[in-house]
Order: sequence, then C-alpha cells, then structure tokens
Amino acid sequence: MNSRRKFLKLSTLFGAGGLVTACSDNFNVKTNELKPRKFDHLPNMMDGIAAISVDEHNERIALAQELMTQNGFEAIYLEATSNLWYYTGMRWGQSERMAAAIIPRKGEVAYICPMFEVGRLQERIIVGKTVRGWEEHESPYDLVVAMLKDMGIEKGQLGIGEETRFFLVDGIRKAAPHIDLVSADPITAECRIIKSLRELELMQHASDITMAAYKETVKHIELGMRGSDINDLSRQAHAALGVSGSLGTMLGVVSSSPHGSIVEPLLEEGMIVLMDGGCNVHNYASDISRTFVFGNHTAEQEEVWNLEKAAQAAGFAAAQLGAPQENVDIAARKVITDAGYGPGYKTPGLPHRTGHGIGLDMHEWGNAVLGNKRPLEPGMCFSIEPTVSIPGKFGVRLEDCCYMSAEGPVWFTNPSVAIDDPFGDN
Repeated sequence: MNSRRKFLKLSTLFGAGGLVTACSDNFNVKTNELKPRKFDHLPNMMDGIAAISVDEHNERIALAQELMTQNGFEAIYLEATSNLWYYTGMRWGQSERMAAAIIPRKGEVAYICPMFEVGRLQERIIVGKTVRGWEEHESPYDLVVAMLKDMGIEKGQLGIGEETRFFLVDGIRKAAPHIDLVSADPITAECRIIKSLRELELMQHASDITMAAYKETVKHIELGMRGSDINDLSRQAHAALGVSGSLGTMLGVVSSSPHGSIVEPLLEEGMIVLMDGGCNVHNYASDISRTFVFGNHTAEQEEVWNLEKAAQAAGFAAAQLGAPQENVDIAARKVITDAGYGPGYKTPGLPHRTGHGIGLDMHEWGNAVLGNKRPLEPGMCFSIEPTVSIPGKFGVRLEDCCYMSAEGPVWFTNPSVAIDDPFGDN
C-alpha cells in the first residue's frame, strides 16, 4: 500500500473533507442532483487575448494560392467548417442550404450563401468582399459553376475541403462535369499542419486555461458523484475562466474503455478517475488527460500508472526533428509491450494510436501512428497519450500536447509527476 504521506497529499488536492464525505450541501446522492456551484473567484483568463489578425488570414490565403499553383489546382471550395474560419476568419453554421467560400488560384476569395442570408454573411466578412446569393428555387450548384467561370475557371482541379458533406460535392459534380473534383488536403492540410507563432500562443493559452479548470474541478470531487457530475463541474470552471470547455470523466472500470461507456458508476474510495478534455481559445483547442485515484491507491494502480508515464516520456523523447512521426507511437508502444502488454493494439495494452494532431480542431492532421512517415518539423503540434487499458479493471491515460520548435519538442503542459500528483508544476 502507499504511504500515509501520499494519502494526505491527495487529500489536500481534493480539498478538506472531499475524500470522506458521501454527500454535501452541493450534491444529493439519492437523486443524483448536482446543484449549481459558484466559481466567481476565478479570473476571466480571456481578458486581453486577441484573435488571429486579418493580416494572418490574408497570409494564409496567399500561401494556399501558392500551393495551388504548385499542385495544379484552380481553386478550393470550403464549406462551413474549420477550414472556412482558418482562411477567412468567418464562422458559419451548417444546414441543408449551401454556404461556402471559393478561393481561386488567382484573385480574391468569394462567398456563396442563400440570398436571404447575404446581409448576415456580409456583416461577418473580414477578408474579401464578393458574396453571391441564390434564391430558394434556384440551384446553388449552378451558381458555383457561374462563380468559377467568373474567376476564369472552366476546367481543371477544384479542391474540396475534407469535411465537406457529400450532397454538396455530388451537386457540384453533376453541375460541373468538366471540373475535376479532388481532395483539397494538399492545400488545406499543408497550410494548417504547421502552426504560426500566434497559433502556438493561442494553443498555449487554451492549455493554461484547461489546466486551471482541472485544478479547480478536482477540489469539488466527492464520493457518490458520477463522471457526468464531474464533467458538469468542469464546464462551470471553464466558463468562469472565460471559455467553453469540459473534461469528460471515466470512473473505475469504465476508464478501461478509452472513450468511456454509457455506464456511470458512483465514485467510491480507491477508484481510478480518468479525465480527458479541453477548451477553445479563439477557436484553437487544448486537449489534456489526467488519471489519479480518489483516496488510497493500490500497488497495481501505481505500477500501471508509472508504466503509462514511462511510455509517454518515451514517445516525447522519440519526437525529434526530421524523424518520421510514427516513431512517437513506436517508442511509446514498445515500453508498454516490453512490460508484457499487447502486442500491437491488443488489450490489456494500448488499443489506439499514441497521438493526434491538434489545432483548430481537437483532432486534425499529424497523427502519431504507425505508418505516418512524415518527418517532424517546426510548427507541428500533436498529443502524446498512450493508454494502458486493462479490460474489466481500469485504464490509465496521461495526455499532454506538444509542438515542434527549432530545437525539438516542447510540451504545452508539463506531464503528471505521480499518481498522487497529477498536476505537478503546472
């Protein structure tokens, strides 16, 4: 068993009385009712945080046009996804009606939307000025063809953003059989996978906020709570800090499934608590996981936790400039396999890739997975999060994201120190 010193250390982390109180003024175990908590003492960490500048959006469009020339594209079509915001600075909700932007190889970006939405879209434009509208009885696909013709494009390759919905692609293809519709990844992915200094700053701030939300949330964890109750607390903490964010929480045996279960056990002393989530700062994401034990931990829990920490450290050490990104997965997985788990994706062991790219989307290009031969270079950002999953018992995941600098990998958040010290010197 662990020492009394460690028990007291984690008791302090959760706050006075948090370990031994089955219910409190804020939680009713019988009804599973979580009353609203106040986090008014927390500062708004978004004060004074500026978004990406118009100049940087224009620079992104210029780079996209350069890549279009290199790759033989005439234009790219961007539906209302993160790609639209990346280039134009505009957020727009998806519906059954087409709303999109077209960036030509030469010339300015142009927008298309329903005619009755033109005024609302114009209010949001910070890059470009042309907006074309279609009436409800008209074909937006024919209008796309007309817009391309106005740009001097009647044949060649039109890149389609990877998250564009099929019915839109199908409609454009039928209206423009003379246009070759291809993936825009050689443009969009290549632009987005390398982050600018300002993007890194926003991601760092998102990570700082989520870490602050973690520290505040765990102070209020109590016996008898469900994972969803703890997640609700984390939403309130993030909101008080000025952002939208949450920390999905898996308790006990549920933590052995990397993304949880519909089953929600009540928190008991000695249970594994696995939390995973983040927030967005001016659309840039954080993603952090922490695993600890509520109360005393067993020798087995600590052994597995230490193995997970060693695997994460090995992945980080393998993230070297010029090395293929798959090396991160290979190194982390080897630590777990050498300890007798696996092999490969088998459980008990590591059932998923070691990491994913991160930026505007919490999961985007740049996965730390076997087969990804792309060399690591400055500006790439990704998570390192090998899980040790033991079905029927528990799982441990430690996730921190890093970016590649000119000198090598740099953590956005410092990794956990020990099973009873999940936040270390963050």
